[in-house]
Amino acid sequence: MERLNQTSRVSEFILLGLSSRPEDQKPLFILFFIIYLVTITGNMLTILAIHSDPHLHTPMYFFLSVLSFTDIWYTTSIVPKMLVDFLSEKKTISYAGCLTQMYFIYVLANIDSCLLVVMAYDRYVAICDPFHYVTIMSRHRCILLVAFSCSLPHLHSLLHILLLNQLTFCNSNVVHHFFCDINPLLKLSCSSIFVNDLTIKTEGLVVLVTPFLCIVFSYVQILVAVIRIPSAAGRHKAFSTCGSHLTVVILFYGSIFYVYLQPLSRYTVQDRVATIVYTILSSMLNPFIYSLRNKDMKRGLGKLIGRRKS
Repeated sequence: MERLNQTSRVSEFILLGLSSRPEDQKPLFILFFIIYLVTITGNMLTILAIHSDPHLHTPMYFFLSVLSFTDIWYTTSIVPKMLVDFLSEKKTISYAGCLTQMYFIYVLANIDSCLLVVMAYDRYVAICDPFHYVTIMSRHRCILLVAFSCSLPHLHSLLHILLLNQLTFCNSNVVHHFFCDINPLLKLSCSSIFVNDLTIKTEGLVVLVTPFLCIVFSYVQILVAVIRIPSAAGRHKAFSTCGSHLTVVILFYGSIFYVYLQPLSRYTVQDRVATIVYTILSSMLNPFIYSLRNKDMKRGLGKLIGRRKS
């Protein structure tokens, strides 16, 4: 009963956002509204182009379409609330709403992470074992890989939400962030966060680093295989199929590692800016990265736009 009384002292949180200055709110609203529209439009065009062009009905583009679909919801779990807060004087979110938002953000972010691993595996098979590619990357296996990528993150997210729900928030309810994230929330707790911190440093680290190491391993194998290709044209073609994916991996994991692979005590306002990269900018840039450096996607988008005009 005592715990319930203490926890009830905080029924909502205040999200400070990116800036507390009133003159910054409208420009930030316009900026992120444009980013959101570009993100939704770009990822929807990617999905429609892949769906409408039979030449793009391959495992690589199937995974890309799922990634685009995930990015739409990933951005939607963050930006609409940001836009409302930019125009509101009371930038609050309920306790339950905060945990719900954090749950879905972590689920969708980790689905993105798992899909990047699956896409790296697809490139590994295509370059290192091309003769068995069709057999290995069968439709049944592709669906299983996506199902696994979409299921596992729920366990990770649920674990951290349940642990966070055990904490007592009885002092400040001001979250120094533009969405509900675990580090700024832990800093508000007036009860022990030992278990939470230990879980982040063990299970959280495994979930964060393992996919990245799998991608690194895949690309090391790809690099070895490409070096053995005798012709320069062959090496260039092999590298070109991986360039877009590698760019996305660096952008996504680079910003995540900067934010989360540091002690909680060192969490600062600058981390909010870095968080924008992997939560919002990466989702917006993915369609451009994959289409601008990919002739098949350019052709597919061209056909889609041409069909709409006619």
